[in-house]
Amino acid sequence: MGNSKQVHLDINGERHELTVDCRSTLNELLRNRLGLFGTKLGCNYGGCGNCTVLMAARPVYSCSILAVEAEGKSITTIEGLSGEGEIHPIQEAFADQYAAQCGWCTPGMIMAAKALLDRKPNPTVMEVKMALSGVLCRCTGYTEIVKAVLEAAKGMGRQG
Repeated sequence: MGNSKQVHLDINGERHELTVDCRSTLNELLRNRLGLFGTKLGCNYGGCGNCTVLMAARPVYSCSILAVEAEGKSITTIEGLSGEGEIHPIQEAFADQYAAQCGWCTPGMIMAAKALLDRKPNPTVMEVKMALSGVLCRCTGYTEIVKAVLEAAKGMGRQG
């Protein structure tokens, strides 16, 4: 038990009590233990942002956070955005704007966009670019992604 620890996590609104290896990352826990495969693993060292999730409403790289560091914190993954059979407005905007090419970076982009729009409902183009700058995309050139986030901001504003 020296290399393991009991943790209590709130993941996508669901409480989990798990024994984890103290060296396991949050990404490993999400994908390998909980089957939440929407959170991707790209570089595995915090350089690409594909593994971005929200921890206490802030975007973090799940490959660079130990699972034990998430103790008691609320974690939201891409799977936690949609509910009752509905996709989130950000996901809808990404589809409408063709912002997902290969789809590898898309979950991380959407989670970074969610964090931005939660704190700044009507961002400027530059604010969107800055918020997404930690997630690398090799396919789209970012134009469609930025359009999608701005479209989502408009849609989310109509909901609230």
